[in-house]
Amino acid sequence: MPFEVVLDTCALYPAHLRDTLLRLAERGLYRNLWSGEIIEELDRSLIRAGISPDSVERLIAEMRGAFPDAEVTGYLPLVDSMTCDHKDRHVLAAAVRSNAAAVVTFNVGDFPSASTDPFDVDIIHPDAFLLDLLDLAPPIVIAEIRDQAAANRREPQTLESLLDALGTAGVPNFAGEALKRAL
Repeated sequence: MPFEVVLDTCALYPAHLRDTLLRLAERGLYRNLWSGEIIEELDRSLIRAGISPDSVERLIAEMRGAFPDAEVTGYLPLVDSMTCDHKDRHVLAAAVRSNAAAVVTFNVGDFPSASTDPFDVDIIHPDAFLLDLLDLAPPIVIAEIRDQAAANRREPQTLESLLDALGTAGVPNFAGEALKRAL
């Protein structure tokens, strides 16, 4: 079974990054997890960004349908005992409850090692996580990026333009390395 990773809201928020992360999970490179609170936060953030509530509802329904076993439950009793940043305690509690190997988040600083070491949970920036997946399975990652670009109805519709968009979304090292390996 692939290693399990909790995807924080901030990693799910950028559309192209979310698509890349979820596509790679579908390919079996890892098992993605999230909590109900992470999904609720994603819902609020996307609506606040101007995406229609109907579109957000469809997106979340698609995510839940594609990954019916991704939602972690039973973590709420652990939240108060977590010592990371207050707003991210639910994320770490979900990781602990599910025995996830890591949390993928842009908010790495919100999870000091003193709060994660007792639970053996790694906190990984999305750029580093995607680089790890690229090292693990370069042909699969490059093929999936190509497929993702080809599936887009609007730009970015090429591998290069999608990698540019991913670089802008916060994973520039991955974008650069993936481009080098794809050429």
